[in-house]
This record gives sequence, C-alpha cells and structure tokens, in this order.
Amino acid sequence: MDLVRETVLRRRMVEEQIRRRGIRDERVLSVMEEVPRHLFIPKEIRHLAYADDPLPIGEGQTISQPYIVAEMTAALRLSGTEKVLEIGTGSGYQTAILARLCRELVTIERLPSLSADAQRRLATMDIGNVMFVVGDGSLGSPGHAPFDRILSAAASPSVPAPWISQLSDGGIIVLPVGERHEQELTRVTLRSGRTETEALGGCRFVPLVGLYGFHS
Repeated sequence: MDLVRETVLRRRMVEEQIRRRGIRDERVLSVMEEVPRHLFIPKEIRHLAYADDPLPIGEGQTISQPYIVAEMTAALRLSGTEKVLEIGTGSGYQTAILARLCRELVTIERLPSLSADAQRRLATMDIGNVMFVVGDGSLGSPGHAPFDRILSAAASPSVPAPWISQLSDGGIIVLPVGERHEQELTRVTLRSGRTETEALGGCRFVPLVGLYGFHS
C-alpha cells in the first residue's frame, strides 16, 4: 500500500470511525493514527484494512473493527504506567496499540501460528515491552500477575475467576460477556476485593475457548 495513501486512510479512519463516534482519549486516537493496520491483515484483503469492519485473519479468528479496538482501549483508562494482560493476541493489532499505551504487556494466544505471526509483526515495529504466551487465556497468566488492566478480545459467558484473582486493587477488566453470538461489552473494576460492573454496549466477538470460557 502506498505510504501517503495509507496515511490518509488511517487518519480518515480515526476521524470518521472513531473520533466522530465519541472516543475522546487523545492518547488512544494518536496511537491509532500511527499503527499501520494494513500490516496485520492478510494481503488478499489488505485493501479493506481501513474499512469500518472486522476482518478474517485465518484460523477462524478476526481482527476487530477499528471503532471497537478504540472503544475497548479507551475503556481501560490507561495512563502509561500499567502492567496489562491481553487475552487473544490474534493478528497483534490490538497488542501493538496497547503496547504503546502501557508500561508492560503480556499477551496470550491459544493458537501458536497466530502468536508467532503477531510476534514477527511487532518485532518489525520495534515494540519491545511485550511478552508473548501461548496457552489457555481463560486461566490468565498467574506467573506474571498481578495486572493493573486486563483486556479480552474473545467473548466469555462470565468474567473468568482467575482474571479477577490476578487483578490488582483498582484494576480494570474490559471484555465481552454473553452468549456465543451476542454479547455485552463490559468493564469490571476491582475495589477493596469487590467488583463493580458497567455495561458499555452490545458487541459480537469470537468465543473465548478454555477452562473458564466456552469449551469448544
């Protein structure tokens, strides 16, 4: 993709699909203007990279539409000092966004091929604050806990108990909660051992497969 055209398309994506729809976190908007989304999409559909749609990335998985990436990232309320856990590395696009907005990021993917591809992409972008893990994301990553923030790019029937146990006090989890084909984007905040839950709107994500998610 031509560099000038790609830059124009990316800026238009941020202005029309994200800012005009109410996302006001300037750090999130700035990073999404910088990260080249087309590099995270299969070449045969790369011309669709800046459309307002989720796209297939192989292995039955998708890259979320730009607005959803921005909404979930903004909902984490990142200041730049946090240690973050991402569930579902996927293409690595959300990973690249988060890495530029936090201090340290651990990202888990159950499919080794996707994790390897994402790791290669981020290496070319000189992003060095990310640890890649292959495994059951519903279990979190107890060896790297506690986390200040947890973001899940896969839908769960409920908030997995291990995530709450790995969250620091005052920490935030953002995830889709619901059935396989229809969910509510949800923000959970842990305060003094108790969780506070906010509904952020309807959404549709691939299922979280694992012990504390869907079983197949």
